Amino acid sequence: MQHKIKRIGVLTSGGDSPGMNAAIRAVVRTALYHQIEVFGIRRGYQGMIDNDIFQMDSRSVANIIQRGGTILKTARCKEFMEPAGRKKAYYHLKEHGIEGLVIIGGDGSFRGACALQAEHGIPCIGLAGTIDKDISGTDFTIGFDTAVNTAVEAIDKIRDTMDAHDRIFIIEVMGRDAGYIALHSGIATGAENILIPERKTDINNIIQSLQEKERRKKMVNLIVVAEGDDFGGATEVQKKLEENLPKAEIRVCILGHIQRGGAPSCMDRVIASRMGYHAVESLMEGRYNVFVGIQNNKMNYIPLEAAVKNKGKISDEWLQIVRILAS
Repeated sequence: MQHKIKRIGVLTSGGDSPGMNAAIRAVVRTALYHQIEVFGIRRGYQGMIDNDIFQMDSRSVANIIQRGGTILKTARCKEFMEPAGRKKAYYHLKEHGIEGLVIIGGDGSFRGACALQAEHGIPCIGLAGTIDKDISGTDFTIGFDTAVNTAVEAIDKIRDTMDAHDRIFIIEVMGRDAGYIALHSGIATGAENILIPERKTDINNIIQSLQEKERRKKMVNLIVVAEGDDFGGATEVQKKLEENLPKAEIRVCILGHIQRGGAPSCMDRVIASRMGYHAVESLMEGRYNVFVGIQNNKMNYIPLEAAVKNKGKISDEWLQIVRILAS
């Protein structure tokens, strides 16, 4: 029979994403419903090391489901990467009587959870809070839907000025290691080319395609680039195109951190609430050291270590869709 967990901690770590507050709310209220005490840890693993830990009640999470960002704040913590830092963090957890953790973050946050559990035996549950949607084992990550809709809204507005001036626009979206935001926003806005980290960019092929369109007097063209594209991002692409298309008007827009902000979409609020609820249920059932995802509209539990090792993959079918629809 599993030991009944009486106190848990919840934290947000790494890059923020819309919907993190909805997940925090679900964790807190589900735990309280089951008479489990909940402690918030500010600024992720840094707060764990600094003992910035406080008890939460139902009112602590009132009126936050619609807010972007995270009320617990977030940070990246180099000290936690070392055994001495994790030992200090563990000491503070034990000081508060915390017996399990819910970590809302990306793969770096999950790696930290794996190390903490391996060295000190703290049960951990991971929730994928990342706009990049780069963790395998789930169809959705908290924040992706909001981020991609923010990108689509911005690109739609840029299209208006593209059409007015017959310009080529290169839009850079977030995605250092993963191209999902670029892929989805590019397809949704009718981009002629989408450049992502998962595929090597054939810049000569893009130049030839644009030269052919220039001959056909098709001067309005949209290129969506993930920031981690191997060619170096939107600015580098612009330089190369200007060398080969001297007559074209080429503009760059880097969307940047607006993709992280804003009120979470309905989808992000709902999946964050479901994941937060099931995170607490997992701790209660003794299903430890797993990542809680959603596949085919059902909860999916995979070991945290597997979530860290396996990245989400973009199939060739997606890129075929782009080629055909942009022709």
